[in-house]
Amino acid sequence: MDPRITKLADLLVNFSCAAKPGERLLVEAIGTDTLPLVEEIVRVCAEQGVLVHHNIHDQGVLRAMLVSATKEEQISELTKHALAQMKDMDCYIGVRGPSNVSELADVPAEQMGWYNKHYFDAVHIKERVANTRWVVLRYPNFAMSQLAKMSRRAFEDFYFDVCTMDYARMSKAMDAIEGLMRETDRVEVKGPDTDLTLSLKGLPAIKCDGHLNIPDGECFSAPVKDSVNGTIKFNAGSIYEGKVFGPIKLTFKDGKCVEVDAGASTAAVEAVLDRDAGARYVGEFALGVNPHITKPMLDTLFDEKIGGSLHMAMGNSYDDCKNGNDSQIHWDLVHIQTPEYGGGEIYFDGKLIRKDGLFVHEALLGLNPDQLK
Repeated sequence: MDPRITKLADLLVNFSCAAKPGERLLVEAIGTDTLPLVEEIVRVCAEQGVLVHHNIHDQGVLRAMLVSATKEEQISELTKHALAQMKDMDCYIGVRGPSNVSELADVPAEQMGWYNKHYFDAVHIKERVANTRWVVLRYPNFAMSQLAKMSRRAFEDFYFDVCTMDYARMSKAMDAIEGLMRETDRVEVKGPDTDLTLSLKGLPAIKCDGHLNIPDGECFSAPVKDSVNGTIKFNAGSIYEGKVFGPIKLTFKDGKCVEVDAGASTAAVEAVLDRDAGARYVGEFALGVNPHITKPMLDTLFDEKIGGSLHMAMGNSYDDCKNGNDSQIHWDLVHIQTPEYGGGEIYFDGKLIRKDGLFVHEALLGLNPDQLK
């Protein structure tokens, strides 16, 4: 057993979930590549008296179910037992390691909508996110290595450096940005093809420091629903529901996305944003601060933490930062402002806080890479 897997399992159970003896923890894995980590999580839980449950899922089987479904009831039936199990859990660890990240790419939009509505939204967004201590992460298999354009061995080294970093130290450094975001009303984002304004007034800010995602390193809030105006170009690629998207430029008026420019993928983006009334509004605004993640790799859990980035989620807002927007979707889109991606500035209430990916506000200097690494 790679000792780094044991270290990661211990971090997930004891730091991220803070699982206690007698509590119930569900470890849910996608793909059999994840089994070494699942086994170590089970072992750590057993040694500490945590009551562990496990589910192993396969994306190919899920695809067959969705593509074959002819009526909504066939998908809604999935919710019954999965929701009952989730309601019984205190903690949740989700390990994602599919062998093909595009396995769901050809699932028809209608069936995908049924799945998001009846399973993902009901079981994960409304129950798991709201009522368990949870953490989700990817597993460093060949599929992830290919997305990162790295060899398997090199990617594993990168992965474990990022996923087992000193999150307690990062957490202390993030107190400053969390406090500043809570006090901020007007946010301005400027850069190539980007000139956007929004308001965070009256909404909380929450630091993500290894308790919900691994890797972690973001501080998020949500914009006042009708406050987003202007244009932003999300210059990192994105995979959503198995489909790969390149840069996406969105234009907003009074909170609503009114124009999409995604090249050949424009119609596909429009289709996602037409899923329901909330899909064209923003449910999350966040700044990425992880110093070890410097470039996108078509994996949201990594890309949204890039130091010097920001991301916005189209669709549903989280219950702990509710801005009134509800949707079946929550699609994180990443805008990188480091010099190699064109640079850019962020202003809080008229004061420059970050330029070209580096914080310049005196209270935030401790979040720059030279201080966090």
